[in-house]
Amino acid sequence: MGLITGLVTLPLAPVRGVVWLAEQLEAEADRQWRDPAVVREELERVEQAYRDGLLTEAERDERSDAFVARLVDRPASGPGGRRG
Repeated sequence: MGLITGLVTLPLAPVRGVVWLAEQLEAEADRQWRDPAVVREELERVEQAYRDGLLTEAERDERSDAFVARLVDRPASGPGGRRG
């Protein structure tokens, strides 16, 4: 970036900083969302809730499918699903 361009676009620096920060936060959230260790812990919690009688078999399967979908990067069905 040249001196003139830098001076002309200086008022946009805070906007560029916010955009950069948002991109960094999105990347970190996505990394954590798909972290296999986190997904494994969540699957274990779902399985424990099923064993404790807090979830039906269908609920367990639905939640497990949603967590596995995170790892294979496909949208999960239902309100908790997201595409990254």
